[in-house]
Amino acid sequence: METELRQQWQENGAVLVKNCLNAEQLADCREVFDWCVENPGPHVSGMFSGEQRSHVDNSNPRAKERLDQLVQRLPFGRIFSELWGSENVWYFGEEVFLKSGGKSARTSFHQDTSYLPWGGTHWGNVWISFEAVPKKNSLEIVRGSHRGIYYDGPTFEDPNNPTAPLHGETAVPFRPRLPDVDAELSHDPKAYDLLSWDVEPGDVVFLHPHSLHGGAHVDAQFPERHTLVLRFFGDDAIYYPLPQNSASRIPPEGVLFVEEMKKLTEGQPFRSPVFQQVV
Repeated sequence: METELRQQWQENGAVLVKNCLNAEQLADCREVFDWCVENPGPHVSGMFSGEQRSHVDNSNPRAKERLDQLVQRLPFGRIFSELWGSENVWYFGEEVFLKSGGKSARTSFHQDTSYLPWGGTHWGNVWISFEAVPKKNSLEIVRGSHRGIYYDGPTFEDPNNPTAPLHGETAVPFRPRLPDVDAELSHDPKAYDLLSWDVEPGDVVFLHPHSLHGGAHVDAQFPERHTLVLRFFGDDAIYYPLPQNSASRIPPEGVLFVEEMKKLTEGQPFRSPVFQQVV
C-alpha cells in the first residue's frame, strides 16, 4: 500500500480507494445487498419518521452467515490491516441503504460512535455503492474529525431538527450537542473542510466511524442509490460504553450485538467469538 494512502487515512479519517473491487467481487456484494433488502432484519427503518423512500437496515441476524462468508472474499481485511498497522482484523457488521424516488433527504452529519460502544483507533467502515455517484450526492466527511471529541448523536427523527440529542442532558458522561454542520455551511461554505468524491462502481470509500459524516442524498438528477456499508475493527479497538442515564429511546434490543457488549467492561479489548476474523 502507498505510504500516501496511509498518511491520508491517519490525517483525514477517510480515503477513496479506486478500483478496489473487481467485477466479480462487486457482483457478490450486490447479490448479498439485494438479499438483505428482500429479507430485512429487526432494525429496519426509514431514515426519518414518515419518510417512505429510504430503506435502512443494520446487523440483520438473518444475513450474518452470508456476510461472514462474503467478507472473506473481499480485500478489506488486508487493506485495513495496512491502513491501521494492525496484525489482526475482525468484521463487525453491515448497514444497508436504499434511497430511491429522487426525493430522499440528506443524512444528517453524525458520528457512528454516538450509537455504538467503540473506542480506540482501529475502527473502519467501507462504503460500497453500486451506481456511479456524483460528488454532490456522495458521502461527505469532515476532514480530521475522527480525532475529535465524542458528540451526542442526532435522533434522526426530525429532518428539521438535525441535532436533536440522542442521549441528552441526563447522560453520564455528558456529551456536547452535535454542531449543525449543514446549517453552518449554508452561512459559510468554508466553515468545515469537507472530503467527498465522485465514486464509480468498484471504488470504495474507507471511513473512520468517529468522523463526522453525512450527506449522500438522491435527487431528480440522481434518483436512486444502493449502498452497502461493512464495518471492521483491529487490534487497537476497545470497549467504550455509551452514556448511562441516557434519554435515548433506542431499546436495549436495538443495540447491535447487545449480549456480547454486556460481557465487556470499559477499556477492555473489543473482542467476541461472534465477530468473524478476516486477517
